[in-house]
Amino acid sequence: MIRISYLILFAIINMGESDTFRQQMIDLLPRLRRFAYSLTLNRFGADDLVQLACERALSRKEQFKIGTRMDRWMFRIIYTLWVDSLRSKRSCTPHSSFNEEYHTGGTADNGSTRIEAKLMLDHVIQAMEQLSESDRVVLALVCIDGLSYKEAAMTLDVPVGTVMSRLARARVKLHSLVHGNKRTY
Repeated sequence: MIRISYLILFAIINMGESDTFRQQMIDLLPRLRRFAYSLTLNRFGADDLVQLACERALSRKEQFKIGTRMDRWMFRIIYTLWVDSLRSKRSCTPHSSFNEEYHTGGTADNGSTRIEAKLMLDHVIQAMEQLSESDRVVLALVCIDGLSYKEAAMTLDVPVGTVMSRLARARVKLHSLVHGNKRTY
């Protein structure tokens, strides 16, 4: 797949007339990328997934129902594309570290605080990689992107109770992986 930068993607989305649909898609790009990264666990795979989702959304713009939330629609497209890629056994190899793109340097000027934050981030990323696919996806939608249980259930096309149980299981397992068997909650 050809790698495309977000500036080029932005230009492609903005070609032609400016409308609400295109502007909403542009505004969603950071969230879409974050969700795609939580699925693929690598930056380039996430970029490819977002690109495919934007292409699909633009080519099927007429399927978007006015008055519905575009973020859920786009998350669903990304999730469906990802599942399809898993089914066809396409594999992506990690090209770079999460930290290259997402590390912000922390809030303190203290170098040791920044190092500790980076180490903790690396530890959490490793723990996320150990979660099952379904747990990681629900955790990403609810805890990282802030969707409600109902919205996550609609995005994944599963019952709300399934989202709740997967999320509870994912939180406990992630806590255990990050902190060991210590109970701090």
